[in-house]
Amino acid sequence: MSMHLDQSAVTVLGLGPMGRALAGAFLEAGLRTTVWNRTPGRDADLLARGAAGARSAEEAVAASALTVICVVNDDAVDAVLRRDAVAALKGRTVVNLSADTPERARDLADWAAGHGVRYLDGAIMTPNTTIGTPAAVFLHAGPADLYAEHRTVLEALGGTHTHLGEDIGRAAAYDIALLDIFWTAMAGYAHALVVARAEGVTARELAPFAKGIVDILPPIIEQSVEETERGDFPGDGNPITSAVSSMAHIVHTSEAHGIDAGVMRAAEGMARRAIGRGHGADGFLRIAELLGRR
Repeated sequence: MSMHLDQSAVTVLGLGPMGRALAGAFLEAGLRTTVWNRTPGRDADLLARGAAGARSAEEAVAASALTVICVVNDDAVDAVLRRDAVAALKGRTVVNLSADTPERARDLADWAAGHGVRYLDGAIMTPNTTIGTPAAVFLHAGPADLYAEHRTVLEALGGTHTHLGEDIGRAAAYDIALLDIFWTAMAGYAHALVVARAEGVTARELAPFAKGIVDILPPIIEQSVEETERGDFPGDGNPITSAVSSMAHIVHTSEAHGIDAGVMRAAEGMARRAIGRGHGADGFLRIAELLGRR
């Protein structure tokens, strides 16, 4: 069926901030773009720019060979694809750029295969403001030939597109791991702001030094690749025993000001567990081998 459909057309389901950015980038690239959102009224700007509106998800899917869906999670994807649009999906391609787990991606792929739907999963690793610019980063997973068929249209979204392989859950796996870094770091920064404020240091005063701390991480990440592969985490420059000492200072200062130190206490607890297992002279990333063990 898809061979007889307009390959320069694309449908976008979901018009939150990210969905609107995706549709806008497709329009900017000159693609015939159909849009739909469960809550009406979010398409006005896109319609003014030349998008075609649809009265239903089924009608929107029927307009294009390729549908890109970006909603809050795969529960919402299920509600749209499995219920609202299933009648129009057979023979068409869906690229799911909604965030969820690898398990959910595989479940959706199984459902799609059983209903004649061609399915790719993906992840957007940058904010909606980057869409359509060189700064955007997209990850894709699923059949390589299907990705190749639609790559040109997807690249209209700008930035870097990486096909991670045919395991449909692989993009979600990257997404989970990378957002693990991001949200843990953001939680740490939020806590740091509160502790600094309690000691009379403003966010503006702290900012240049906070960015300096972030700049320390890339070489550490690079070094960790070989260490993780070897299972060897040398602590020559900064052993876990030293890390625990500084963590304890953060906990003490926080709690002296009545500030919850639960996140740092958890990290300190993991480090002390590593020391208790005889790894006190190792580097902090030794805890990666202990996580999940009882």
